[in-house]
Amino acid sequence: MEDIPISALFIALLACLASSAFFSAAETAMMAINRYRLAGKVRQGLRAAVRTQKLLNETEKLLGVILLGNTIINTASATLAALITARLFAGNELALGVATLMVAFAILVFSEATPKVIAATHAEAVAYFASGPLAVLLRVFYPAVWIVNVVVDTLLRTLRLRKPSGDNTALSPDELRLLVLESGRFMEKKHHTILLNLFELANVTVDDVMTPRHQMEMVDLDLPSDLLRQELFTSHHSRLPIYAGNPDNVLGILPARKLLSLTEADTDADAVRSLMRQPYFIPSGTPLFTQLQNFQENHRRMGLVVDEYGELLGLVTLEDILEQMIGEFTTQSPATGGQLARQTDGSLLLDGSISLRDLNRKLKLGLPTSGPKTLNGLILEYFEDIPEAGTCMVVAGQRLEVVQTQDRSIRMVRLYPQ
Repeated sequence: MEDIPISALFIALLACLASSAFFSAAETAMMAINRYRLAGKVRQGLRAAVRTQKLLNETEKLLGVILLGNTIINTASATLAALITARLFAGNELALGVATLMVAFAILVFSEATPKVIAATHAEAVAYFASGPLAVLLRVFYPAVWIVNVVVDTLLRTLRLRKPSGDNTALSPDELRLLVLESGRFMEKKHHTILLNLFELANVTVDDVMTPRHQMEMVDLDLPSDLLRQELFTSHHSRLPIYAGNPDNVLGILPARKLLSLTEADTDADAVRSLMRQPYFIPSGTPLFTQLQNFQENHRRMGLVVDEYGELLGLVTLEDILEQMIGEFTTQSPATGGQLARQTDGSLLLDGSISLRDLNRKLKLGLPTSGPKTLNGLILEYFEDIPEAGTCMVVAGQRLEVVQTQDRSIRMVRLYPQ
């Protein structure tokens, strides 16, 4: 050692610090790289990405060679610092202590913190650059890495800390939803909204989107023939629930297009019965995603929602579910009318039967949807009574005023935007 020039020792020390910086940056970049973006680059055939993915598929070996190299290099750095100090300040213990602190500081700043920050900021570029040397080092030091991994594996098994087998990179629904939320700036706004709405289908039930029973257009077969024909031929819907006497006694669903095969004179109760299709019932509380699959499997586009006692609650169509994903695209019938009208003073006049989910989606509000499904139900729950016209309240930060009540329900509500 005495024959080695002091300049060569300094150069070797700098080389060790640089090598340690490489291993630190490589470790951080390999662990921080976006696996899904990497998979996309692999499908494009990028060689560096393929090499990086192969290394990540053997994480234990990869970490083994990085830690082995870093440990050897840092030990060599400390040894070189001691030799340089001994050559320059022979027998000076204080100088040896100061040199040790200086090397520790240099390793911390130049070989650990700085390269790791750079690698975390530019993980993809650093990982691609480091993958080549790491692949070579893994082949060269494979025996030593294998021994280290065997010892580590034995120790983990002894401590019962061995990780379970399987894919630990799979994302849960919540994690996948968060990933979509964070990637909004990389895709069109409409596509981003549709993806987010898909995640909500499992949490939304048919009760949230159904047309309530009192708003359903149904036809009574017990009507006189002339009134029955008038009801059928003036309907604005393509499918009509048919009942006899009691609205709970739904006999079937009549596709309006089938009336084209009849003349108005031939249309009577018997003719309607021959054209009806058996009703399709949906249990209350069915998630929308489940019901979408049920519609597909049963080749249906409309179902009647019933509670646990078989009472009719409302009606759900395939279009109602699709609108939860892509937004409104169907037209309203003239009988339904508008449920939201903007006034000259800036306030909004709302129909009490409007769905809270639709209201939140259209106006970007935060009204609670865990309880009542309509604005009328929300206000009735708030007061636990039927308020008089002119009554004001604040719900979820929104100022509401009851404009009109009728038949034990709230017909019109005024919303004052913030």
